[in-house]
Amino acid sequence: QVQVVESGGGLAQAGGSLRLSCTASGFAFDDFVMGWFRQAPGKEREGVSCIKWSGASTYYTDSVKGRFTISRDDAKNTLYLQMNSLKPEDTAMYYCAASRFWSGPRSCPSDRFPYWGQGTQVTVSA
Repeated sequence: QVQVVESGGGLAQAGGSLRLSCTASGFAFDDFVMGWFRQAPGKEREGVSCIKWSGASTYYTDSVKGRFTISRDDAKNTLYLQMNSLKPEDTAMYYCAASRFWSGPRSCPSDRFPYWGQGTQVTVSA
Protein backbone atom coordinates (compact mmCIF):
# COMPACT_ATOMS: atom_id res chain seq x y z
CA GLN A 1 0.00 0.00 0.00
CA VAL A 2 1.45 3.33 -1.07
CA GLN A 3 1.72 5.86 1.72
CA VAL A 4 3.10 9.37 1.69
CA VAL A 5 3.09 11.28 4.98
CA GLU A 6 4.13 14.89 5.44
CA SER A 7 5.31 16.51 8.65
CA GLY A 8 7.05 19.65 9.83
CA GLY A 9 4.51 22.31 9.06
CA GLY A 10 3.50 24.94 11.56
CA LEU A 11 3.55 28.62 12.31
CA ALA A 12 6.54 30.79 11.47
CA GLN A 13 7.25 34.48 11.36
CA ALA A 14 8.20 36.22 8.16
CA GLY A 15 11.89 35.75 7.59
CA GLY A 16 11.92 32.52 9.55
CA SER A 17 12.48 28.93 8.50
CA LEU A 18 10.68 25.62 8.50
CA ARG A 19 11.72 22.18 7.30
CA LEU A 20 9.11 19.85 5.86
CA SER A 21 9.61 16.12 5.69
CA CYS A 22 7.81 13.47 3.70
CA THR A 23 8.16 9.79 4.51
CA ALA A 24 7.12 7.31 1.85
CA SER A 25 6.39 3.61 1.87
CA GLY A 26 4.86 0.94 -0.36
CA PHE A 27 6.85 1.76 -3.49
CA ALA A 28 10.44 1.95 -4.70
CA PHE A 29 11.18 5.46 -3.46
CA ASP A 30 14.49 5.77 -5.29
CA ASP A 31 12.76 5.08 -8.62
CA PHE A 32 10.27 7.91 -8.21
CA VAL A 33 10.22 11.63 -8.83
CA MET A 34 9.15 13.42 -5.66
CA GLY A 35 7.51 16.78 -5.42
CA TRP A 36 6.20 19.42 -3.06
CA PHE A 37 3.01 21.23 -3.97
CA ARG A 38 0.98 23.84 -2.14
CA GLN A 39 -2.50 25.24 -2.18
CA ALA A 40 -3.63 28.41 -0.48
CA PRO A 41 -7.32 29.15 0.18
CA GLY A 42 -9.03 30.31 -2.97
CA LYS A 43 -6.02 29.53 -5.15
CA GLU A 44 -5.07 26.71 -7.45
CA ARG A 45 -2.57 24.10 -6.39
CA GLU A 46 0.94 24.89 -7.60
CA GLY A 47 4.13 22.94 -7.91
CA VAL A 48 6.69 24.31 -5.47
CA SER A 49 9.64 22.03 -6.10
CA CYS A 50 10.36 18.63 -7.58
CA ILE A 51 13.38 16.36 -7.57
CA LYS A 52 14.33 13.63 -9.98
CA TRP A 53 14.87 10.05 -8.75
CA SER A 54 18.63 10.44 -8.92
CA GLY A 55 18.50 13.79 -7.15
CA ALA A 56 20.56 15.19 -10.00
CA SER A 57 17.88 17.52 -11.31
CA THR A 58 15.43 19.77 -9.55
CA TYR A 59 12.64 22.19 -10.31
CA TYR A 60 11.63 25.27 -8.32
CA THR A 61 8.81 27.64 -8.99
CA ASP A 62 10.12 31.18 -9.44
CA SER A 63 8.68 32.53 -6.20
CA VAL A 64 10.75 30.17 -4.03
CA LYS A 65 14.06 30.12 -5.91
CA GLY A 66 16.92 31.02 -3.61
CA ARG A 67 14.78 30.48 -0.49
CA PHE A 68 13.66 26.84 -0.61
CA THR A 69 15.80 23.74 -1.06
CA ILE A 70 14.47 20.30 -1.92
CA SER A 71 16.44 17.17 -1.06
CA ARG A 72 15.92 13.46 -0.65
CA ASP A 73 17.43 10.67 1.38
CA ASP A 74 16.74 7.48 -0.51
CA ALA A 75 18.12 5.32 2.30
CA LYS A 76 15.39 6.71 4.57
CA ASN A 77 12.66 6.98 1.91
CA THR A 78 12.32 10.60 2.92
CA LEU A 79 11.91 13.86 1.04
CA TYR A 80 12.67 17.25 2.53
CA LEU A 81 11.88 20.88 1.83
CA GLN A 82 13.99 23.43 3.66
CA MET A 83 12.15 26.73 3.61
CA ASN A 84 14.09 29.86 4.54
CA SER A 85 13.23 33.56 4.40
CA LEU A 86 9.57 32.68 4.63
CA LYS A 87 6.99 35.18 3.47
CA PRO A 88 3.30 35.50 4.33
CA GLU A 89 2.50 34.51 0.74
CA ASP A 90 4.08 31.10 1.44
CA THR A 91 1.11 30.34 3.69
CA ALA A 92 -0.62 27.27 2.30
CA MET A 93 -1.25 23.58 2.74
CA TYR A 94 1.84 21.78 1.52
CA TYR A 95 1.56 18.36 -0.08
CA CYS A 96 4.14 15.73 -0.92
CA ALA A 97 3.58 13.62 -4.02
CA ALA A 98 5.27 10.85 -5.99
CA SER A 99 5.47 10.14 -9.70
CA ARG A 100 7.35 7.88 -12.10
CA PHE A 101 7.61 10.71 -14.65
CA TRP A 102 10.19 13.51 -14.74
CA SER A 103 8.94 16.48 -16.71
CA GLY A 104 12.26 18.30 -16.75
CA PRO A 105 13.73 21.21 -14.79
CA ARG A 106 11.24 23.77 -16.11
CA SER A 107 7.96 22.31 -14.92
CA CYS A 108 6.39 19.98 -12.41
CA PRO A 109 2.76 19.37 -13.37
CA SER A 110 0.67 17.99 -10.56
CA ASP A 111 -1.46 15.86 -12.88
CA ARG A 112 1.53 13.55 -13.42
CA PHE A 113 1.65 12.66 -9.72
CA PRO A 114 -0.67 9.79 -8.73
CA TYR A 115 0.38 9.43 -5.10
CA TRP A 116 -0.32 12.17 -2.59
CA GLY A 117 -0.09 12.79 1.12
CA GLN A 118 -2.69 14.46 3.29
CA GLY A 119 -0.76 17.69 3.57
CA THR A 120 0.81 19.79 6.29
CA GLN A 121 -0.20 23.39 6.99
CA VAL A 122 2.36 26.16 6.81
CA THR A 123 1.34 29.55 8.15
CA VAL A 124 3.65 32.55 7.97
CA SER A 125 2.78 35.63 9.96
CA ALA A 126 3.86 39.11 8.94
